[in-house]
Amino acid sequence: MRYPRPAGLLLLDAAPGRQLATLAGLEGLTRAAIVGVVPLVALAQLGTKEAVSIAYAIGSALTLVVTLNLARLEHIVPRRWILTGGLVGFIAAATLFAFGPSWTIPVAIGLTSAEASIFSVCLSLYIMEYIGKRELTGSESTRLLYLGVVWLAGPALGTWIWAAAGSVAPFLFSTLLAVVVVSFHWYLRLEANPVLLYPNQPVMSPIRAIPRFFGQRNLRVAYAITCIRSIFWASLFVYGPLYVVEAGLPEWTAGVFLSSASGVLFLSPVVRRLADDHGVRWVVQRAFALMALSLVGLTVIGEARPIGVVFWLLGAVGGGTIDVLGNIPFMRLVKPRERGDMAGVFATWREVSFLIAPALAALVLAVGPFPVLYLVLAVIMGLGVVATTFLPRRL
Repeated sequence: MRYPRPAGLLLLDAAPGRQLATLAGLEGLTRAAIVGVVPLVALAQLGTKEAVSIAYAIGSALTLVVTLNLARLEHIVPRRWILTGGLVGFIAAATLFAFGPSWTIPVAIGLTSAEASIFSVCLSLYIMEYIGKRELTGSESTRLLYLGVVWLAGPALGTWIWAAAGSVAPFLFSTLLAVVVVSFHWYLRLEANPVLLYPNQPVMSPIRAIPRFFGQRNLRVAYAITCIRSIFWASLFVYGPLYVVEAGLPEWTAGVFLSSASGVLFLSPVVRRLADDHGVRWVVQRAFALMALSLVGLTVIGEARPIGVVFWLLGAVGGGTIDVLGNIPFMRLVKPRERGDMAGVFATWREVSFLIAPALAALVLAVGPFPVLYLVLAVIMGLGVVATTFLPRRL
């Protein structure tokens, strides 16, 4: 069934998925420009990796509360204003990173994470409401290709600006990009699809939505796949830049490392073809296996060395592969009438993963050497292989 589409989508392009991909790409560049700088700024202000891990955990816990209440908030505030509010929060976070005292670092991390979660939920709802199931794989492939471009350029650009113009400059640049995202979003005139609104259906509270979500096997599996994948990315984006510096490489290479890791999203057309030939389950299982093997390699290497960057990037190939397909199980398996409520629960994968990864790191640092974390992560990736076996064969 084809639903009425916002006028902006129709005026700008006959393929609405491309415009949503452009919006996602602009928002991705906003975050990518500071993703390599934030861990370094946090380490400089907080002093130790343990403190950085705790700051990320606190920020993720704060964001979790926001994400779980997004469905309820959408029944009160129009979606366009929710998305706009998230980006305003991001601008506040950039201001705190640039000018705030050290105790505001967890708050800034929480605001940044909240914006990412809010945008992810709103975009997922727009995609499910305006993109047909037959167009979904192609739309997601295009979106990830656009994200590949911005995440290839963004981290390296951000760290270059930081090195060339000072620690405040990348946050000012990111703030300008956030304004562009808000402007383009309003230009598209995106709104919740009125055909899919159910005014007589009460919104679920998080207390009801969470057991409803995890009471459905397919949604449990979809959540596990996305959350486990994100645990790897959370570890890479927080500890990858620190690994590069500890391996004796220049600080500016931290951004190049993150850009290289994100560049695997250019493989999205290949991943789409593999999924068409072998199915989503087949591809995702092998991607998790590759991530597990790369983390075992990091465990064997031990302390940070330049060769370890290769294993990080190898794991990123697996993570990027799942990025292309990871949201499709949820989008295809969730019931239409529950999309808003279930999307709010599903989106917590970001906060949960960014809570688990630093919590594991802090625990490892309390009892043993840091490389043990890589072995723990490898086991978790192995659980991803197991979880994927419960997906329908032809998704």
